[in-house]
This record gives sequence, structure tokens and C-alpha cells, in this order.
Amino acid sequence: MTQPYIDCAIQLARQGISPDDIVNITCKVGEGTVHRLWEPLSEKRNPSTAYSAKFSVPYCIAAGIVDQAAGLAQFTDERVADLAIRDLANRVSYEIDPENEYPANYSGHLRATLKDGSEREMEQPHMRGGAREALSHEEIVAKFMANVEFGGWSTSAADELQSFCEGFQQTRNLKELSQLRSPA
Repeated sequence: MTQPYIDCAIQLARQGISPDDIVNITCKVGEGTVHRLWEPLSEKRNPSTAYSAKFSVPYCIAAGIVDQAAGLAQFTDERVADLAIRDLANRVSYEIDPENEYPANYSGHLRATLKDGSEREMEQPHMRGGAREALSHEEIVAKFMANVEFGGWSTSAADELQSFCEGFQQTRNLKELSQLRSPA
């Protein structure tokens, strides 16, 4: 349920907006998400653990703007304690949108008020990565590479596995797949 908001945050950052430019961010939300993702607001703005950060839209938005990502690396205890992310998360709030389609649809909307007095609005009408809007091949590869890097894989091992997977996808070679099993 947080991903559409993260997409909005990344869009905002890609427009050249930095955390220092932002006075506050207000998100339109479905009422049914408040108890999971927004309250208690003090905990959601300052998650006590990496696990709780996964259920915090303020944290996820801040990480999306600061890091332009929300992968495994953004959900470590060390990253959750980052002062730049916490500072920005403390400027994120919500308002209930009676038109929000939750739970039939997961959408995201944010309005950022900037120091120059202007506002920027971002909207993600549905969850990306599904039937409505599949991830591109490049996005899938980037996510794969971020995950294996987080796992400590070397670039050469990651490239080898990526090549294998892309080749397997094309040929569906089950004999090659069996070679990946670890020895018993």
C-alpha cells in the first residue's frame, strides 16, 4: 500500500526537488489505511525499527525522496535512523480523501509545499508492477541488481545469474535450471 506514495516521492525528486526545498508534504489517503500506515503519527514519522518503517508512509516518502529508492537497503536499522530521512518524514502528514478507492485500488497522491511558496502535486493512480502497469525490463533488472548487491553478491556473479535467467526465460531449459541446485 505504500508503493504508490513512494512512486510519487521518486517522481518529485526526479524533478530536482531536494529535501531542503520542502516545507511540508500532505498526502491524500483512504481512511482504511490510516491505522496501518499513518497512526500513531509520531511512530510513523520516527519508526523505531526497520520493520515498522515498512508500514510508515512518512518514512517511505522521505526515503523515496532522499534515496530515490525503497529497496532492501532503505529498510535497515541504520538507514531508518538517518537524520535526513527522519527530518523529512516529520514534515509529512495526511488528509483523508473520501474519493479514495481503497481497498479496491492502491493509489498515491502527495502535495509538496516548497520554500519558494509553490506547490507540486504527484499522483500514482494505481500500484505499479501489476496488470495495470507492468514494470519495464530495465526496472526489473535494476531491482534485481539492487537486491543482489544488498545480499553481498559480486557484480560478476550478479551478471552471470542475470544472463542465465534471461537465457532460461527464452529457452526454458530445465536441465540448466537443475544445475543451480546446491549440493545436498
